[in-house]
Amino acid sequence: MPALIAAEAQAAWGCVETPELLSHRENTVFAVRLPDGARAALRVHRPGYKTAAEIAEELAFCAGLAGAGIACPRGVPTLAGDWLWHGQDGQVVSIVSWVAGAPLGAGDQDLPPEAPRLYAELGATLAQMHQAAAGLGGVGSARPAWDIDGLTGPDPIWGRYWESPCLSSAEAALMIRARNHARGILGDAGGELIRGMVHADPLRENVFITKTGLALIDFDDCGPGFRAYDIAVALTQSLDDPDLPVLRQSIVGGYAEVSALSEAELACLPVFSMLRSCCALAWVGPRFAASHPKLHLYKARALRAAEAVLARRDILAG
Repeated sequence: MPALIAAEAQAAWGCVETPELLSHRENTVFAVRLPDGARAALRVHRPGYKTAAEIAEELAFCAGLAGAGIACPRGVPTLAGDWLWHGQDGQVVSIVSWVAGAPLGAGDQDLPPEAPRLYAELGATLAQMHQAAAGLGGVGSARPAWDIDGLTGPDPIWGRYWESPCLSSAEAALMIRARNHARGILGDAGGELIRGMVHADPLRENVFITKTGLALIDFDDCGPGFRAYDIAVALTQSLDDPDLPVLRQSIVGGYAEVSALSEAELACLPVFSMLRSCCALAWVGPRFAASHPKLHLYKARALRAAEAVLARRDILAG
């Protein structure tokens, strides 16, 4: 079905080759060739995940970032000048510019030996993105907010992780205690936690190594939120990595070279990492069968992180 939609939609941009399937995750992404010969990424957006207004805001945000010198995909308008193509059955399609490079890594693979240097560069890249975002005014106001409610409220952005069907009653109760504890910590930190537009998903797969440095891709979850959350998300894939303390020092150091981090932000990094682990459990729940091994990995990570935060153990200390 997405392939048929892509084949129909590409005419709105005048694409000159058959779309080539690249990935099927939150969106189904195809490589296409624009009329000028440039390669681009056509995205068939998952129905019901984001509204057309939210997708348009993502494209506007990325356009603003790119205009400020941040390496990221730019939205490509149709031949009629529109950001989006709408199918008869409500499908939404967009095209963004191609980012040539290779991902920093993958969650189920070891990082390369140069990971500390790359994480320092990633920290600087995130700080530069946050600074650029601050100059874009109200762009992103229609996007879901990664604030206290978006992470710990009654209806978090990615779902009620404490209600995951894979949890026992005792495990669900643990999640609720950890959620309430985290909510209190973030509330107490107050204004010391700097807010602004964040990427919200700077995983290894969404950080590309290019000829000119690092580039961020896949802004599908961007929105207003805590800047420190982006740093924690980037570290959460490495919770089982023996080099986690080095990676943490590297990304924090790289960020701080560009933009200062408050003591409260540094202290809340483990809390944000725990919340990301919990939110990720809610995200994978509808996408994986109950017997899928990855579901149990996500569950184990979330429970371990929740226990650590409740015990006031730093899960990012390795």
